[in-house]
Amino acid sequence: MRRNRTDPPRPDVLRDGPAGVRRGLPRCATLTLTFPGGVRMIYELRTYNLTANSVPEVERRFAEKIEARTKLSPLVGFWHTEIGPLNQIVHLWAYESLQQRADVRTRAIADGIWPPDITEFAVSMESDILLGSPVNDPLDGPREWGNLYELRMYTFPSGTVRSVMQQFSEQAAKRLEMYPGCFFMSDLGQLNRFYQLWPYKDWAHRDEMRAIYLKEGIWPAHTDVSAVHQLVRHMVPASFSPLH
Repeated sequence: MRRNRTDPPRPDVLRDGPAGVRRGLPRCATLTLTFPGGVRMIYELRTYNLTANSVPEVERRFAEKIEARTKLSPLVGFWHTEIGPLNQIVHLWAYESLQQRADVRTRAIADGIWPPDITEFAVSMESDILLGSPVNDPLDGPREWGNLYELRMYTFPSGTVRSVMQQFSEQAAKRLEMYPGCFFMSDLGQLNRFYQLWPYKDWAHRDEMRAIYLKEGIWPAHTDVSAVHQLVRHMVPASFSPLH
């Protein structure tokens, strides 16, 4: 049964993020995420496929260099896969522009700050530039959201992903009142991709959230087109990940 607006919120599903009532997105809104100073951020999602059993050593090498690297631009999150495609690390970086990204990478390489030497373990790498939804929970600093992250990736027919993110954003308010989450669409790299990033405290918390939003019809969102491909990764944050 749906709760009435006057019902008290469930204490076990309240948002942990900086508070306030979540905002809905009117249909006419543009997909622009504004930060202090009017800067629209872009995000780089880097996915590395590694040799079997190498993830702990790779994370250790990243940990050795991450402090110096994050002085140049912020790391949003760093994870390894637990269920889904195994032997992967996934890291998400924020930039003000593609030019800032290029400048940071040039300086990091010139100063010997980055990247860590993982050549012996790397099988392949992917890099996608993403745009965030205006309803996303803030990604401008550390967040203690949980020890389990679900990254859902959908590929949609060409030319439809912007409207898909619009529709998800319009329908997300009640889902995001339950617990934080973020939406992205690819802008460069592998195109026509739509991403959902959902944190959970643990597996039991995920089961609890899913039971509530399925029962109350809060989620999943309806879209006018169907995905042609789906991939889900369940990930664990590294010790140095700002999202944890």
